[in-house]
Amino acid sequence: MRRTGRNIVSLALLGAAWLSTAAMTQPVLTADQAVKMALERNSQIVIANAGVLSARAGLYGAYAGVLPRLSAELGRSGSRTDKASGSSQFGSVVTPSITQDRESYLTSPQLTASWPVFNLSSLAGLSSARAGLRASKLTRQATRADVALGTRQQFYQVVQAVKLIGVTTNALQLARDSERRVRALFEVGSVSRTDILQAQVQTAQSQLDSIAAEQSLLAQRVQLATLIGVEEAKMGEVDTVLTFTSREYDERALLGEAERSRPDLQATAARVRSAKAALNSARLARLPFVSLSGSATYGPKGQFKSKSYGTFPVEDADGNIIGFVTDPVTGGRNKADRQLSGQLAISWDLFDGLATDSRIASARAALMQAQDAYNVLNRNLAGEVHEATLTYQQALGIESVAEAAVASATESVKLTQQKYNVGSATILELITAQVALQRAQSQLVNALAGIRVAEAKIDQVRGHAE
Repeated sequence: MRRTGRNIVSLALLGAAWLSTAAMTQPVLTADQAVKMALERNSQIVIANAGVLSARAGLYGAYAGVLPRLSAELGRSGSRTDKASGSSQFGSVVTPSITQDRESYLTSPQLTASWPVFNLSSLAGLSSARAGLRASKLTRQATRADVALGTRQQFYQVVQAVKLIGVTTNALQLARDSERRVRALFEVGSVSRTDILQAQVQTAQSQLDSIAAEQSLLAQRVQLATLIGVEEAKMGEVDTVLTFTSREYDERALLGEAERSRPDLQATAARVRSAKAALNSARLARLPFVSLSGSATYGPKGQFKSKSYGTFPVEDADGNIIGFVTDPVTGGRNKADRQLSGQLAISWDLFDGLATDSRIASARAALMQAQDAYNVLNRNLAGEVHEATLTYQQALGIESVAEAAVASATESVKLTQQKYNVGSATILELITAQVALQRAQSQLVNALAGIRVAEAKIDQVRGHAE
């Protein structure tokens, strides 16, 4: 059994060593690389790209209302009538018509063209579609900025989780070392049973913290993998460097830059213009419009044949009857070089069943929504800039305090350790100092990650998230 246990332990160690080696061979994922992958694979980007395609389709449809149309047709038609008969009346005299079979065929190559020469509604609709396409492109840029910010935030959540694992691992090692020392002191009678119980509680708490940190890291990695569009197992390790350079930001300069560069602001402005043009298009649909159409048929060819039932006289050139014919059949062919036709029309929809009124109401509602979205963004812009800069300054302050706290806690652990070694401090005081150091280190990691996230938020607010 002992040999089997040793073999299992050896295999586990070899597996762990292999996994660590494989992790080291994988490229380290940086924040910029994660953002680049997200901008290529994230579902929000796919939806934004689809929105641009949809807007481009709307633009093509608007062009169809102002550009000419040309179509070509090669037709072959035929008709056949059997035993056609009837009668005609002139005064009181009724004359029966001849019973006939008629058959005809026609081949006609034709070009047909039409052009809405002057349609104010269609022209306004084209302007609306152009603005809509620009708005969709700007919305895609805003979506990319949001995805970039979200990816950076999640990336630093992963970095924070990795750093906290290191903190909890060190804390667990210290707790186990303290428990071993307390147990050794208890065996020689230097400490009480209470000290052992307290050390055991600290070790158990450190183990729970370590497990929770591992679970948190896995959850954060899964969220990051979802954002960048890869499997978590294939994502590799992340760059855990949290260095930063403190910066000074001028809120007025940031606000001016945001007004010029924020794609979401530009997108809402473009949507307002599109909605106004759409409303004008709906209103102008009440006016008359001019259209031009024409067709050209080149070399039409036809043939016909008819059969009359009965006996009919045959006359010569002088009108003399020279004989009779029964059920005569006649036929022939006809052709032309070309046939041209054209039309210039002024049309006016005097009443369309309230369809125009419905279109106007819908366009007015869309304009109200677009205008409100534009007003909300502009109204909150200064607040967003102020909040972003304030958050950054707060993160710098927290980092400074956390760094000082780590230095103080480290010095406290050293002093308490020295006192404990000479017997002037209890094991409880040493454990308390170690716990304080662990908390200070965790707060420093959170502060460093908060600074990087605050920097990313400022870049997003100013319009440079990518």
